[in-house]
Amino acid sequence: MVRSSTDLLRQLGAGVPIEAVCAAEGLTRQAFDAWWQAEVAARVPPTTGTFRVGAPGPVRILRDRWGIPHVLAARDDALFFGVGFAMAQDRLWQMDYLRRRALGRLAEVLGPDGLELDIVARTVGLPHIAQAHLERLPATTRVALEAFSAGVNACIGVRAGGLPIEFALLDYAPDPWTPYDSLAVLAELRWYLTGRLPVIAIPELAKRVLRDPGLYEAFLLPEAGDETIVAAVAPAATPVEPLASGGAGEGPGSNNWAVAGHRSVTGRPLLASDPHIAFGVTSCWYELHLCGGSFNAAGIAYVGTPALLMGRNARVAWGVTNNLCSQRDLYLERTDPTHPGAFLYDGRWEPARERREEIAVRGAPAVDLVVRASRNGPIVDHLLPGPLRDTGPVSLRWLGAEDSDELTCLLEIARADSVAAVRAALRTWSVPTLNFVLADVDGHIAYQCAGRIPIREQWDRAYRPGWDPAHQWRAFIPFDMLPAVVDPPTGWVRTANNHNAPPDFPYPLSGTWSSGLRARRIRQLLEAQERFSADDFARMQLDVLSLRAVEGVPGLLALVDGSGDARVRRAAAVLRAWDRRMTTDAVGAAIFEVFFAEWCRAVAAARFPAPLVDLMASANAGLALALLTGDPWGWFPDGDRATAALHALRRAVDALEARLGPAMDTWTWGRIHTIPLRHALSGRGDLGTLLDRGGLPVHGSGVTVCNTGYDPNYLASLGANYRLIADLATDPPVLWAVDAAGASGEPGSPHYGDQLPEWLAGRYHVIPLDPARAEQDAVAALLLEDALLEEERLTLPPGRP
Repeated sequence: MVRSSTDLLRQLGAGVPIEAVCAAEGLTRQAFDAWWQAEVAARVPPTTGTFRVGAPGPVRILRDRWGIPHVLAARDDALFFGVGFAMAQDRLWQMDYLRRRALGRLAEVLGPDGLELDIVARTVGLPHIAQAHLERLPATTRVALEAFSAGVNACIGVRAGGLPIEFALLDYAPDPWTPYDSLAVLAELRWYLTGRLPVIAIPELAKRVLRDPGLYEAFLLPEAGDETIVAAVAPAATPVEPLASGGAGEGPGSNNWAVAGHRSVTGRPLLASDPHIAFGVTSCWYELHLCGGSFNAAGIAYVGTPALLMGRNARVAWGVTNNLCSQRDLYLERTDPTHPGAFLYDGRWEPARERREEIAVRGAPAVDLVVRASRNGPIVDHLLPGPLRDTGPVSLRWLGAEDSDELTCLLEIARADSVAAVRAALRTWSVPTLNFVLADVDGHIAYQCAGRIPIREQWDRAYRPGWDPAHQWRAFIPFDMLPAVVDPPTGWVRTANNHNAPPDFPYPLSGTWSSGLRARRIRQLLEAQERFSADDFARMQLDVLSLRAVEGVPGLLALVDGSGDARVRRAAAVLRAWDRRMTTDAVGAAIFEVFFAEWCRAVAAARFPAPLVDLMASANAGLALALLTGDPWGWFPDGDRATAALHALRRAVDALEARLGPAMDTWTWGRIHTIPLRHALSGRGDLGTLLDRGGLPVHGSGVTVCNTGYDPNYLASLGANYRLIADLATDPPVLWAVDAAGASGEPGSPHYGDQLPEWLAGRYHVIPLDPARAEQDAVAALLLEDALLEEERLTLPPGRP
């Protein structure tokens, strides 16, 4: 018998191993596991019955077999109250974690483990940004956020005796939720999607080391950089940027595409979208259906916020990818000992601004953070990877710190009735820059770049001189001149974080785009047949052909041909026979991916000192791929690419043999490429064994349409963790979708990570927008009411819900 569950949970949360806990309590592991399962099961909130919780009007929360909520209400405020309540039922601790990450308050509950993220949030100023946003928020949006917050707090009140297990593990309780918290969470999402400082700092370091402009341009070489979303649209008297800047990669992103009715078997448009972000035991997306008031739409919201980022309503579907047109710059600041505490600008020394932040750290003294800033923004040297921290002082100008109200825009999109109406709503979109792909029931499809893009007179991926007025932002590209296409004659649109437009586009887009290989493959698939069904789109989302391998393997085989190493010859034979598909049973996939990682290091080692090799290898995939077929830049000083490639392949074979054993025919991709669904507390003692899920083999890679990008150990750390497909011909309308994790963040819930097998198999569930169908499909129904008793309700004036 466990003496004190509270004490045991605190010990586990503090990192005490399970074995030690069992020894202290006299428990067998079997008894411990039974106790743990009882603890997490007891905390799963009820999804049936009635709660009188002060709802502004009756709210019904219907849940389907996957636990996905359909929130039904007669008024907008009641609807968003219900959304807040449902989200808090499923994701309350995740909401609190994201709020603390945004506000720089993780160390309060995690101790030193949370300090690094707190320093980022406080340096960038996310709490101040959220407060400024709140003060500018339109009244109608504020009403939605206030109702959402009230719903969250009502759920907290109901769950006071059974909060999610993480609160007990860390021994704290959540603060009430406020609209400010939702705006902070959105500010942190904007930072996640647009900050990415190494993407600028790595090219700066490359410029300093390489010096030769030709070598520097080679380092920035993109993969499939000519694979653009749109063509140039109109002349303009503005500078034109070069097409460079894809080498120091942003990492995997997202895909979306749509076909017009004449390219669809149903005669109406089809749309697909799959956002790529870190995999976890709970997704950062929250799947739901809003039905009531002025809304009837389904899709995903970002956890902690009430608006759908992508999805569909009865007339319009929309999907997004990260656009990657740069909304930030790093400025190298000039200082001088004779002008302490000042930065040079336009011949004058301007005093630095200072802001002090005190970060509370559990179990340790508070940290006093002094944030210094120039006119361009905060000094961020300490936020850069180690080798980059002595390249400054470097300041950050980030558009996300200045003005943004994407929440209002998303609420408008969810109510839009046409592609044209969505595009009109996007006129106010500011940060982040996103690629919207749209389709409507009237047969229209469109691509629209959304977000404010600064016009720079000069563009380089590296640092800009902070003292030179010529490097300040001049204006923003007008919305009507942003890349866009409506109803193209090809009958399709698609984006995959690739270049927005070719070099002759009339405005400088200043992009930091990812590899264009996914976009190229999607185009190939869209051009391969005349008409598509939803099933075709599902197969496309699972496509695992690696165009990197298609391009790179022949060059590699030519370089290692004739090797005297028997293992290398056998590996080459496997690669020659491989179909270039990243399937879990493919040995060639494992050999090529491990080789390519070694090859990127070899390419970096040819020009950079040893301490920089791993960092620079993370950003040279475009160059590394090109060097498999030729070296017009003289990148290898001794000219011996073949020897370098042979050594890289030999190291790959050595690594696979050490990891998987001597039998090469067992070196399948799925043995090293698995998908771990980790909890945010996974690394704390043994909590990973209790809270994590996943671990199954997974198809794909970082450059396949079925995107499962990997970490240095080849584990699938990020990728397409949500997939949706919308057929605008379905009547009543539905959305097909699947999440890599599940609806619930409660470890005791049957919906904790339960969709992973469906996601791996490419199976989708249906989210109907018809409330009658939602009622028919429901396996649980919860009613939220106000706090009045039934006999009091009968005396209310007519018209009150």
